[in-house]
Amino acid sequence: MDLRLTGRAALVTGASKGIGLAVARTLLAEGARVAAASRTLTPELKELGGDLVHVPVDLTDPAAPAHAVERAAEAFGGLDILVNNAGGPPAGVVLPRSSFLDATDPEWRAVFEFNLFAVVRAVRAAIPVMLAGGGGAIVNVSSGNARQPSPINVDYGAAKAGLTNLTKALSEEFAPQGIRVNTVSPGPVRSAWWTDPGGVAERLAAQAGTDPDTLLDSAVPEMMGLSTGRLALPEEVADVVALLASPRSASTTGADIAVDSGFLKGI
Repeated sequence: MDLRLTGRAALVTGASKGIGLAVARTLLAEGARVAAASRTLTPELKELGGDLVHVPVDLTDPAAPAHAVERAAEAFGGLDILVNNAGGPPAGVVLPRSSFLDATDPEWRAVFEFNLFAVVRAVRAAIPVMLAGGGGAIVNVSSGNARQPSPINVDYGAAKAGLTNLTKALSEEFAPQGIRVNTVSPGPVRSAWWTDPGGVAERLAAQAGTDPDTLLDSAVPEMMGLSTGRLALPEEVADVVALLASPRSASTTGADIAVDSGFLKGI
C-alpha cells in the first residue's frame, strides 16, 4: 500500500532510539522528509541518512518543542506531520517504582513536563504552521497505562492519561480545519528502556533471580497477560504511526490505537 507520504514534512520527537527511531526510519522509507528531535545524534539515527535533519534538543526545556517545530518548518518549508513520541522517565527518574509512595513532588513534575507538557508545547507551535499549509496529522504516542493504571508507574500513567485526553480534545477542535490528531498506545515494547545495560529487564531479572532474556521472553509476557505471548517490536508501533500520519487515514481522528500485544482487556 502506498501511504502517499512522499515529500511530506515530518517532525518526530525522541527519535534517537526505540519507537522514535523506528518511526523516523519508516517515514523515510515511505518517502517523507524527517526532522528527528533528540538530545543526541545516535549512530543508528545518523545511519538513516536520506532526507533526515537532526534537531538537538532537550524537550524538558520549555523552549525546546517550539524550537524543534521551527527548525523542521525552516528545513522543509512547512510541516505536515508531528509525531510526539518522546516520553518515559526523564533524567533523574527511575521507573518502575515499588509504590505510589515512592514518587516525590519533583519527580511527578518532571514526568509531567516530559510526557505531557512537552507535547502541549510542540502541538501549540505546530498547529499554526500546519494551518498555514492547509492541514496536517499529529500522532501522539501514549501508553496502555493511560487506561490500565499501575501503582508502579502511577505518575507516568497519569501523565499519559492526560495526553490521551488532550488528543481527543485537539481532534474535536481542529479536525474541521484539516488537522487530524490521534494516539497510539503501546504496551511493553522490546526497546532500549527494557534491554539496555542497567535497564528494566536487567534490574527485574536480578530481583527475580533470572536472566534478562528469560524475563523478556516468558516472565514479562505472562505477568502482564500479553495475549500474543511476547513484547511488541518498535517497528510494529511505527507502522501504525505511519498509517495514522498518512492521507490513507483521512477519516481517522480522535482515535486511540492500542499496539500492546493484547495487554488491554477492557472493551
